[in-house]
Amino acid sequence: MQTKAQQDPMFTHYAFNTLWINPAYAGTRDLMTFTGIHRAQWLNFDGRPKTTSFSMHAPLVLGKSGAGLNVISDQLGVMKSTWISADYAYHVRLNKTSKLSFGLKGLVNIYRNSVSTLSLITQSDAAFATDIKSVLPNAGFGMYYFSKTYYVGISCPKMLQNKLNKSASLLSREQRHYYVIAGYAYEFTRDITFKPTAFLKVTPGAPIEGDITGTLVFDDNFNIGLMYRSADAVGVLTGFQATDQLYIGYSFDWSFPNTTFRYNKGSHEICLRYDFFVKPETKIKSTRHF
Repeated sequence: MQTKAQQDPMFTHYAFNTLWINPAYAGTRDLMTFTGIHRAQWLNFDGRPKTTSFSMHAPLVLGKSGAGLNVISDQLGVMKSTWISADYAYHVRLNKTSKLSFGLKGLVNIYRNSVSTLSLITQSDAAFATDIKSVLPNAGFGMYYFSKTYYVGISCPKMLQNKLNKSASLLSREQRHYYVIAGYAYEFTRDITFKPTAFLKVTPGAPIEGDITGTLVFDDNFNIGLMYRSADAVGVLTGFQATDQLYIGYSFDWSFPNTTFRYNKGSHEICLRYDFFVKPETKIKSTRHF
């Protein structure tokens, strides 16, 4: 019997975790940025998914390129993956207001499936006698077109379809995931900006999934938004700019198309983003929407 599904972790704050999705994002904020996200999914379920993501990126060579680093820990039941990736992007200025970036990602997945810790009805089942441990190298690419008010990108962060288990009797593999992202910032007034964003996920063997988020930003300091994830969940996001450098965000999702919402207490995310100003004159002079 074969089963197929999406393997990559999901985030409601996908617009804040763009570097993991697309390596061409590296350095596009024109300053050094650190982002941390923790997601606790489907509370009240035993073995529920738990994901923590850390990323840092910065521009290089007078803004013509950028580099970044990602570390993601994703655990579901007895399975745990730790991805460590390095990203490089080259930016091409197309006109006074927009650039096109090309990115490459090199990464490794430290995978562990602790099947020996499971409680079994048949204790002598050989399939659960030995834990699975693998170190899986991979590579990806991306393109990212952006300006101060909008962006669109396409990427495949993991091109190689590594076997999760070296045993010839098992066919579990990493699957390629293709991502399309887009966002726009529309200023209603000087104090209110509407930011719609979209995130499309395509992988073989699973339905195409899309996230659509609409966020209102007030006075460039406080925001609140709604999220819809096709055939999966709806959610609410909120956040505020605590200082010129520190952003704090929170989101809550409800599963809706099936009966799981009756038994779990939703999914929570906390997001922290910190911008490093190397020199006083490098402080942000205008709002950076993405």
